[in-house]
Parts: sequence; C-alpha cells; structure tokens
Amino acid sequence: MKIGLFILAVLAVAILVIVAIGALLPKKHAATRTVIIQAPPVQVFRLISGPQDWRSDLKEYKFFDEGGRHMVRETDTHEQTITYEILQSQPPVMLKRTIADKNLAFGGSWTWTIRPLSEAACEVTITEDGEVYNPVFRFVSRFIMGYTKSIDNYLAMLAAAAKPNRAVAASR
Repeated sequence: MKIGLFILAVLAVAILVIVAIGALLPKKHAATRTVIIQAPPVQVFRLISGPQDWRSDLKEYKFFDEGGRHMVRETDTHEQTITYEILQSQPPVMLKRTIADKNLAFGGSWTWTIRPLSEAACEVTITEDGEVYNPVFRFVSRFIMGYTKSIDNYLAMLAAAAKPNRAVAASR
C-alpha cells in the first residue's frame, strides 16, 4: 500500500514538474533546417506546392478555396486532419502557409525557400514559426520531440521524392 502511494506521489510530482517547466517555456518558437536536393528548383517547387502523394505520412491531401483563400487539408496516417491557408506562393522560390485550424494545441507557419545552386540542384530551407499553447505539449515538443522533427522528416521525404529515377517512374 505504501509503495503504491509512493509511486502515485512520484507520478503526481513528475506531472507537476512537466507542467511547470512547460508553462515557463515561451509559447512561440522558430526552427529552420536546410538541405541540398539534387533536382531543379522548378521540380522541387512542384513537389512542395502540388499534390503530396509522395509523402508516406499522409493519407489524404486536398486543395480547396474558402472565401477567396487558397486552402489545403491534410489527413495523416493517424487520422489527424489539419487545414492550412496558403499565404504566399512565388514559384519556384518560395511558399508560405499557416495553420488555419484554431482548435489545435499548436499553430504557426512554414516557409519554404528554394535557392538554385545549379540547373540540377537547389538548396531548400524550411522555417517554422510555431506556437504551442498547451504547457505539457510545449514541454514534449521542446525536450522530447524537438522543434525540428517534422521538418527533418518532411525534408527527407522531399529529397527522396525528387530523386531523378523516382521522377521518371512517376511520369510513366
């Protein structure tokens, strides 16, 4: 009985510490990652701004207009749906979109910048200007997941999708 109460007390203290630390962390953060992709900027921009059928983390991806705004709705493989608004699009060098859903525990935007290096390569930078509203999620995103995990995963999938033999296979 005493051991059970002790374990319960330790768990309660751990949760309080996590909430307290999360509450002390800033709601806003910025994270940036850059990779070199062996593909022309036009092709990379098309992958970023077009259908996301090359992403293994998505089940569904839909473009639509709402009140004159260009929107994208993504449903991931865990059935979480997020709606984004495309704020800026400057092919083939920049795309910016923000989370349009206001009922999530997080928000913010991603900006993709594409810098040509040659006719067959470019540098892609993703900058996340994020907000995490819930203190527990702030703790998890800062100390457990890291702010760049989603960016790193996305860039790895983008680099794989841009490979020349994949582009040839996809066009058949």
